[in-house]
Amino acid sequence: MSILWAGLAIFIGVHLMPALAPVKTGLQSRLGENGYKGAFSLVSAIGLGLIIWGMMNAPRDPVFVPADWAHSAAIIAMPLVMILLAAAHMKGRIRQITRHPMMLATLIWAALHYAANGDRASIWLFGSFAVFAVFSIVTGNMRGAASSFEIKPKHDFIAIGAGLLVYVAFLFLHPILFGVKLF
Repeated sequence: MSILWAGLAIFIGVHLMPALAPVKTGLQSRLGENGYKGAFSLVSAIGLGLIIWGMMNAPRDPVFVPADWAHSAAIIAMPLVMILLAAAHMKGRIRQITRHPMMLATLIWAALHYAANGDRASIWLFGSFAVFAVFSIVTGNMRGAASSFEIKPKHDFIAIGAGLLVYVAFLFLHPILFGVKLF
């Protein structure tokens, strides 16, 4: 579990940087914009790699029995998650209305997967991401972190199409990527 914990600390820790404006600004001035982005990406990749490795090797000690509805709810809600993830980098109404589509997608994904899994490692993984998403949404709202942009309606259609395609791909690849059969 220590590898999983280290990965979560690194990955989530580096993603808390936008909430720490003085630290972020200081790093950007020392490293330059591209240097900061490169370091951010490298540290994120290391954290993600440790999370994956940690989950692959973590014991699956049961803590609770998932509710009967949890598995189905996750499958039904994941298209919305994928659409929100796609919309996060688009300039459509979905992004404008939700304000934080990536964090909202992360929260829905984490909460539903938390409910659908009852082992200690999953609780750490999904619980950590759920808390992080709530924190990010709240601090983003406090900072007034809403971007203004000219709405391009075609971006909503692209986000919906891309989100649904990725969802279908994940339906079939889930057992290969995560070792969990959905059907």
